[in-house]
Amino acid sequence: MTFPIGVIAVYVALAMWLLLLVLGIRKRRYGWAIGFGIALMLVLNVRYLVEGAPAGIAFFIGIYDVLNNLGLAPDAQVAGMTSCGDGRCSVWAERFTMHTSWGVAFYDRFVADAPLRTMLLYAHLFFNSLVFVLMHVQMLRTGLGPYRQAHKVLGRVNFVFLTLGVGCAVWLASEHGAVPQYGGRLAEFGFYSMAAFVYGTAIMGVLAIRAGDRVGHRIWMWRFAGTMWGSFWLFRVTLFVLDPLLREHEAVALLVCIWFSAPLGMLIAEVIRRRIDAAARLPTMSTKGASAGRGIAGAGR
Repeated sequence: MTFPIGVIAVYVALAMWLLLLVLGIRKRRYGWAIGFGIALMLVLNVRYLVEGAPAGIAFFIGIYDVLNNLGLAPDAQVAGMTSCGDGRCSVWAERFTMHTSWGVAFYDRFVADAPLRTMLLYAHLFFNSLVFVLMHVQMLRTGLGPYRQAHKVLGRVNFVFLTLGVGCAVWLASEHGAVPQYGGRLAEFGFYSMAAFVYGTAIMGVLAIRAGDRVGHRIWMWRFAGTMWGSFWLFRVTLFVLDPLLREHEAVALLVCIWFSAPLGMLIAEVIRRRIDAAARLPTMSTKGASAGRGIAGAGR
């Protein structure tokens, strides 16, 4: 059996990232932690594009296999786990014969002759990876000062990439209702909800800047960034923790991550932004919203 060094490298990277995050919280400087998270995201997504969907999925499933099989006998029967026959659905091969049901279904759906589905997956990964990187460039190079025109142009380009990436994700999600290992219709509409949080916050940011509301634009872009981090990293890290805890219940851990990762990411981003704004004495809400609120209050007197 070939030992999956890549999976071990991911575990080491996650441990290093946790250390960077702890140091960042202590020093209130998150640049290294954010940069490391972006780099690791690119490594994981590029694997699909370079090695192909089956190999990329087998690697992804292999990341979860260790904890999911912890304490299980080789012939144990677990409601939320199954085998994949030839063992190709995981880089651990014969080392672990049982894998989460959603993982095996994920692999089977892209090993089957489904060229359109595979192309949609590649497009989704490609465009969303670009958006993930470029949104941080946008936040570091704001629309004020010498970067104003570049910020505007890049924002329009990034919105096109986001539209394509989310569009592919919604198309893929439209097939999930027929996959009971994912959670069926609950998974399908959960992914619709995730797409709505991501795309909806971006649209609100666009509408705010078109209305001349720079404060509102910044606030919504923070929320959008939170949904992106939630949809990618909170989803995967939470699933890493919940999957072994809920392995007796098929699809439950996956459904929790599908439904709650994006809104939770937005909430975390909002809390961080408010703390940063309070420390810098910046407006914590849209000036347009504040003006409207004062107008309504005045009308009621």
